[in-house]
Amino acid sequence: MSFAEVMGAYADLDMAKAIHGFQRQDVMRALDKDRLGPDDLLALLSPAAGTMLEELARKATAVTLRHFGRAVQLFTPLYVSDFCTNSCVYCGFNAEQKNKRRQLSLDEVRVEAERIAATGLRQVLVLTGDAQAKAPPEYLEQVLAVLREFFPSLLLEVYALTQEEYARMITAGAEGLTIYQETYDPEQYARMHPSGPKQDYVFRLDTPERACRAGMRWVGIGALYGLGDWRMDAFWAALHARWLQDRYPGAEIGLSLPRMRPHAAGWQPEHPVSDRDLTQILLAQRLFLPRAAITLSTREAPGLRENLLPLGVTRLSAGVSTSVGGHGADQAGTPQFEVADDRSVGEITAMLRSKGYQPVFKDWQQLNPVTP
Repeated sequence: MSFAEVMGAYADLDMAKAIHGFQRQDVMRALDKDRLGPDDLLALLSPAAGTMLEELARKATAVTLRHFGRAVQLFTPLYVSDFCTNSCVYCGFNAEQKNKRRQLSLDEVRVEAERIAATGLRQVLVLTGDAQAKAPPEYLEQVLAVLREFFPSLLLEVYALTQEEYARMITAGAEGLTIYQETYDPEQYARMHPSGPKQDYVFRLDTPERACRAGMRWVGIGALYGLGDWRMDAFWAALHARWLQDRYPGAEIGLSLPRMRPHAAGWQPEHPVSDRDLTQILLAQRLFLPRAAITLSTREAPGLRENLLPLGVTRLSAGVSTSVGGHGADQAGTPQFEVADDRSVGEITAMLRSKGYQPVFKDWQQLNPVTP
């Protein structure tokens, strides 16, 4: 059974109506459980739970401490190409934008790597636009070959690949990937992706499983909150993560909570997500997925990131640029979106330590690493 089939099992349920029918006692019942079911998750995402965030926060804090202690993994994205063939209406890289495009040479990748490594970071997330002809798997393999000289942990956030292509990326040195479904609502997804290879909703939806089958150690998923109804997207993202955890216990499954930010395309979200809404998403997903890593990006302001940290966040990006060449090249490209938290790695590290957290730069390395 694919996850699309799991979603199909709910086709006859008016989920929006159901989620507004939960009462305080349903939320309390969910909080009393150690392992929550889908109905409990809906209860925690309901308007009723929205009036009980303090109760949710107390349990989420305890759950996070039990499973993760006070360790927080740090990483940064490295944009290597912003060429794109999609027309995603919400993205600063979309093909309709007349920005000057950039793709790093391998020498430029090395310069970026040296700058990032000098900050102490040991995990990098490699990003491209969706233009496979411009940045094919062969190019990604070459980029990974350069980066593995500097970093023991390399993740990908690129266009959706086949299982065979993910196996190639693993051989080249990648240990995981992040890929967002953007929105789990098929109709809204079609409106947001009017042209390009990303139009294929099901191929995108099946991508995390292809990565797991290929042997990726880490797979991070999520929705881009603001594109669709946030309660529905938060529900499906968490259920998708649970489904992957159950089917692929050897892979670490994580969730990210990206929220729409201003960007060059100028599109405004149809379903705005408030700070309180984002907090409820975090709490519900942490309680539903006690063992899942949860990432909060620099899309969010410093104060909000710090306030949400104890409630379930276990991964933070730091020293971020969303432009190709933004870490050290002579000329950076157009940002994919605006960064709200522009603090350096040193500043994020100092903040974590001042609050009693342990910043983690490296938590895993192959016993027999790939040799260049």
